[in-house]
Amino acid sequence: MEGDVRAARLRGEARIAFGDSTGQTEGGPPEEHANVLVAMRGITKRFPGVVANQGIDLLIRRGEIHTVLGENGAGKSTLMNILAGMTPPDEGSIIVRGEPVTLESPHKALSLGIGTVYQHFTLVPTLTIIENVILGRDSGFLLDVRGAERRLQEMLGDFGISTSPRTQVGHLSVGQQQRVEIIKVLFRGSEVLLLDEPTSVLTPLEVQELFQILLRLKAEGVAVVFITHKLEEALLISDRITVLRQGQNVGELGPEALFGADRVLVKQRIVDLMFGGLPPQESPAAGRGQERRTILALHGVTALGDQGRPAVQDFSLALRAGEIFGLAGVDGNGQKELGEVIAGQRRVIKGQIVLDGIEITNRGAPAAVKAGIGYVTDDRLGEGSISMGSVAENLVLKAIGRPPFSKWGLLNRKAIEANALRLIRQFEVKTPGPSTRLFVLSGGNVQKLILARELALNPRVLVANKPTSGLDLKTARFVLRTLKERANQGSAILLISSELDELLELSDRIGVIYNGCLLATFGRGEVDLESIGRLMLGAPR
Repeated sequence: MEGDVRAARLRGEARIAFGDSTGQTEGGPPEEHANVLVAMRGITKRFPGVVANQGIDLLIRRGEIHTVLGENGAGKSTLMNILAGMTPPDEGSIIVRGEPVTLESPHKALSLGIGTVYQHFTLVPTLTIIENVILGRDSGFLLDVRGAERRLQEMLGDFGISTSPRTQVGHLSVGQQQRVEIIKVLFRGSEVLLLDEPTSVLTPLEVQELFQILLRLKAEGVAVVFITHKLEEALLISDRITVLRQGQNVGELGPEALFGADRVLVKQRIVDLMFGGLPPQESPAAGRGQERRTILALHGVTALGDQGRPAVQDFSLALRAGEIFGLAGVDGNGQKELGEVIAGQRRVIKGQIVLDGIEITNRGAPAAVKAGIGYVTDDRLGEGSISMGSVAENLVLKAIGRPPFSKWGLLNRKAIEANALRLIRQFEVKTPGPSTRLFVLSGGNVQKLILARELALNPRVLVANKPTSGLDLKTARFVLRTLKERANQGSAILLISSELDELLELSDRIGVIYNGCLLATFGRGEVDLESIGRLMLGAPR
């Protein structure tokens, strides 16, 4: 109800101030319609082992906010990168203002009036606002800096930024920097504005301010493409919603569907489109899922993210022996930070972490490892390994100071190599040998290596953050089977994933995280896909 009231208020304010631009009729072939600025037809993009986009059609209309909605891996970012000129499609065509075009670069897209604001800003913090705005601008031999500064000052005022164009960008808030990013592309004449997860870095107040700006731009005739995974935000701001699932356009809801139907039914339709077609769940391994003793308990844990804002909020959870607890959620809702908190890599500002009755809050990563906590990070090539190190060295990173790998500060190379040979054979890691540099290995074999290293320490608790991400089917099945086996041996597993089918297959219980909060927990027999899908998108249960 509150979301409906906010949506009506926002739209009402826009109509009063700028005129109503919704409810447009569509006549004749879509490309010939006067309001269509961009038509994407049959867009297909393949990467090794995955089809990111498959035959996608998308029309972008003048004066309309068009949201592209989908879970992680649905193909949203790939489609946006194609339209932004970052990557070419393998098949399909793009028509801009009635003319077929080839978007071979971001510069080409900008020249055709297609501007992009990425989730991670591209501004240079040490440069001023005006320097960032005109940086790389094709203006011939001379640039009227004073004229540009006057125009920019007016635009800053229109966007609610009361500061000089000569202010360093690093002195602006995150919300102000995002507005400068929008100004930057509009300054260059963009009529199509692509926004990639624009609210992920904003406070609720900044989100409201952004939406007011988007409504004004819509009324001025700008076409806004809003890439998001948040259902409530999509319903609040959109004139049209396209849903992607597994690289395909599985449905579109236009103004008539969004504004002429019951809001509950609209939500139900979108959830069905986003999460439909999941495979049947398998039974858990024999003996699992029963009530067992709690190994690790989190009590009201709160931790800050890298930007100084709460990323994990009042989070309480009990992990039990022999259990796989699946944590569902769309990326960026505190999963990574939660894993780092349990692994001792991120400080807790409130709450307690208790392992087998002993508090281990803020004792650090080495103490967590010693206490029996393993951690498989989602960043296997950055955080999880040393690319220039050998396979053998990477396999003992967390145990290098223990016997038999070292004594009195001296490394036992024979023991390190023997350990590597054993784990390479046990986990079927394809490598020329223990001395091979890690960067030579494929991503799947690096993932096997990291899993082997963590399990070789015999952890009582294992946190696995997206352990199958980017893996081929055979390697993914190996990883999941290994996690099952470890749970059957009595370890408590926290499986973090945005793939519902993966969680349904393995988990004894499933929790849903959103904005750093654990919203609900389902027992295996209580799993409700509709409720999980809604909660992942931030909608009430």
